[in-house]
Amino acid sequence: MKANMSTADRWIRIAIAVLVAIGIATGTLTGGWAIGLGIVAVVLLLTSLVSFCPLYAVLGISTCRVKENQ
Repeated sequence: MKANMSTADRWIRIAIAVLVAIGIATGTLTGGWAIGLGIVAVVLLLTSLVSFCPLYAVLGISTCRVKENQ
């Protein structure tokens, strides 16, 4: 797996996951919304930790900077 996520992309995903976790912990998010967004938050956190997004790979997207050989 070649990394396809930039540092900014990773931090944004982590921030979203933390916000969802806080919403669930405080009771702001409940029921089906809490379950659905909790699953999304876990996926965002895991993809951030490995710097690889399978959806980006399928769509041919990469937010990493390309290093040019000089």
